Amino acid sequence: MTRFDVFNGDADGLCALHQLRLAEPADATLVTGVKRDIALLQRVAEVARAGDKATVLDISLAVNRNALTALLERGVAIEYFDHHFAGDIPVHPALSAFIDPVPDVCTSVIVDRHLEGRYRVWAVVGAFGDNLSEPARRLASSLALDERETAALQALGENLGYNAYGDDESDLVIAPAELYRVLRNYAEPFRFIADEPVLRRIGEARRHDLELARDVPPSIAGDGATVYVLPDEPWSRRVRGAFGNELANHHPGIAHAILTSNTDGGYMVSVRAPLAAPRGADALCRAFVTGGGRAAAAGINRLPPESLPSFFRQFARAYP
Repeated sequence: MTRFDVFNGDADGLCALHQLRLAEPADATLVTGVKRDIALLQRVAEVARAGDKATVLDISLAVNRNALTALLERGVAIEYFDHHFAGDIPVHPALSAFIDPVPDVCTSVIVDRHLEGRYRVWAVVGAFGDNLSEPARRLASSLALDERETAALQALGENLGYNAYGDDESDLVIAPAELYRVLRNYAEPFRFIADEPVLRRIGEARRHDLELARDVPPSIAGDGATVYVLPDEPWSRRVRGAFGNELANHHPGIAHAILTSNTDGGYMVSVRAPLAAPRGADALCRAFVTGGGRAAAAGINRLPPESLPSFFRQFARAYP
């Protein structure tokens, strides 16, 4: 029997898996990638056999539906944790689904519920990494963490989330699978913060990239929606999520879209709904072929240049 751990390479996916494996240690083949690499179950479907098991975290069931169906029919047992739009969830004896798409929940929080808070400190990190600051602070308060400790966990989550952004792993400071292999050596995050050199590398790169992004003026600045088109550079691809979160936190009444160039001449798009009304980002992005995400934050993997005017119109209409 082969076990697969399939997870989004961002802070939420990393911390969700870390909680599970602290509670239930297991050797598994890791299947992950950059944040937008979410059609991950197809990789498992190419090699898994009857009797194998897969744990899936923080990737949309809607995007992975065909591969999921094929694996279930083949006799692969699947445990699925996620907070993105799922559509109809299959009913199958080999599927255990823990899916909740409400805006103030992330996969790390869902796993925290499943484990009844056993490794909640890592759920705090994952929630901060998904820019769910208020839910993260509520969890931190339940652990009686002081402000200094909470701020350290917030910085950790934001740095883990930053590392996942790029068109491919060559854009990243460290590949997500390798980052997880480092992370799993630490049962508690404060030791990881104090001792791990790779975290300092990620933090330094994040600070540098944000400084560059802050110098880019908006391409469109409306009352309810603002668009930034970043230059075609590796730092732009790395920083688009962190920059979007920073803008959302500083301007909670405004929606933001961050665009970076794709190698095929199109654009990758990150959308942040207003924090004051975290709705609609997933529906907006699903209107385009490669779009998806959650209500508060979503994106489009490949927006053709000819679709830019349509995106701008629909973005402004969604957030007038």
